[in-house]
Amino acid sequence: MEKVRDVAVTFAPMSLAVLNEGREELPEDYKAKMQANWGPARVFAKVALERPEKVDELYTAMGTLIHNGGQGGKQGFGAYNGVIAQALEQVGLPASFADVADTDEVDGHLREFQARAMERVGNDVGTPVIELGDRAFFGPVLTRIPRGEQAGELFDAAVALGTYPHFFELKRGRDESPTFD
Repeated sequence: MEKVRDVAVTFAPMSLAVLNEGREELPEDYKAKMQANWGPARVFAKVALERPEKVDELYTAMGTLIHNGGQGGKQGFGAYNGVIAQALEQVGLPASFADVADTDEVDGHLREFQARAMERVGNDVGTPVIELGDRAFFGPVLTRIPRGEQAGELFDAAVALGTYPHFFELKRGRDESPTFD
């Protein structure tokens, strides 16, 4: 986005593991995936606290490993430790940042990041949350990555909707899976 529009994108940690914490009605396999998600989320929180300028680069590296690299869908605590180590190395962050993945050392900060986003958008949504000016929204949820001017046009449309004070939601059922190319 920053290549085609004069905007600065800032990433802040959020986690479905935090969002879904305590929801006993969730299927067991989903709960196991949420356990696995704690590790990366904790590492993102540590990076946001100590090296915030690297958060977006780490999200890109880890997301590429997980989604494009077929390393997603892991279950259980510690399941992403290898991915975390590889992503930290790729972006030039100390391997010691991974030490928080299996501890609750930064959980309070992670919950604060999550709460800040939810305060802006409301509690009846998920992640991601995008803040456009003084309003925040859940989404966007896209199954393909727009590039170049198309990305700019979609961003412009989101900003236009977001500036209308009475706009709240635009949604339809998903009929295809995401592709990360």
